[in-house]
Order: sequence, then C-alpha cells, then structure tokens
Amino acid sequence: MEQNMQNTALLVMDMQEGILGNFPGATPLVANVAKAIAHAREKKIPVIYVVVGFRQGAPEVSIHNKGFAGRMDSFKDMDMSAFMKVHAELAPQAGEVTVTKRRVSAFTGSDLEVVLRALGIRHMVLTGIATSGVVLSTTREAADKDYSISILADCCADGDEEVHRVLTTKIFPRQADVITLEEWSKM
Repeated sequence: MEQNMQNTALLVMDMQEGILGNFPGATPLVANVAKAIAHAREKKIPVIYVVVGFRQGAPEVSIHNKGFAGRMDSFKDMDMSAFMKVHAELAPQAGEVTVTKRRVSAFTGSDLEVVLRALGIRHMVLTGIATSGVVLSTTREAADKDYSISILADCCADGDEEVHRVLTTKIFPRQADVITLEEWSKM
C-alpha cells in the first residue's frame, strides 16, 4: 500500500487522562500510540489530537443521548479541563492542534474538518480508544466525506476484545486500510 504522506495526518483520539484512567491495560496502548506519534513527527506528518469534552456543567449533554446521558451527573461536577487533558506520555507539542468534539465522532461538534482542509489533509491515520466508539464513528464519517483512511489496529483498543477484533478484521477493511504500527512505520 503506497501512501502519499504529504497529505496525511495522524489523529490521536480520546487518549485523555479522564478516559484512559478507566481503561485497564492502557499501558501497551499508550506505548504504541507514543511510537506512532514519534514516527509521524519524524516524517513531518501533522499530529492532530481529538478530545471529547464539554463546558463546565455539560450543557451539551442531552438526556436523549443514550451514550452520554448515563454519565450526565458525573459530567456536571467534573473538572472538564482535567478530564480533557491528553495523557502525559502523548502530550501535544507546541504547534500541534487539539480539536474538541462534543460527541463520539471526531467530526461532531468540532472544527476537525476545517483543520483538515486548511492543512490539505486527504488521508487520516487513526489511533484511539475506543475502537467501537471514536474509531468506528470517525471511520464511518470520514469515509462518507471521501477521506482515505488507515487504522493502526494496535494503536486502538476497546473494553471488549472481541468487538475490537471484529471491527478491525471484518468491518473496518470495507472502508479503511487496517495495518499495524510496524507496517505504518516502514512506509
């Protein structure tokens, strides 16, 4: 698979303290994503961080949103700046963009598409947690928007290993190239 790295960006999605703190086994995932970030920086590929978050009090959370409504009470009292902080081992460098989204997809409620257009990005390399959440939703929307997509399977994780396996081996290949960090690092 030949890729034009000139129009490529690495997306680091939902790799934030408030999410990883609740994910057992996050250490190998963080290590792999750190390697992907180092590779992107070495190759001068833009790294774009995507975090989920809300204003204090979470006024964006609707009682009709099954995924977020169950956590509405905890969101209302949560320190959102601490929740949205990217894991220290993956922290953005000066000049790297962080996009805040308000729902599961990296596009929903964010200015991601404006940033991608400004940088001339047509190919996204996706990393993140959860495979069945941000990675799935972003893949679907990016495909509908005619972006080329690569998913680094070992730089994504899900609370359900079987769901991760099914998505990366059966579902994602319909719309994206699913590769490993090692394969991407050789490109």
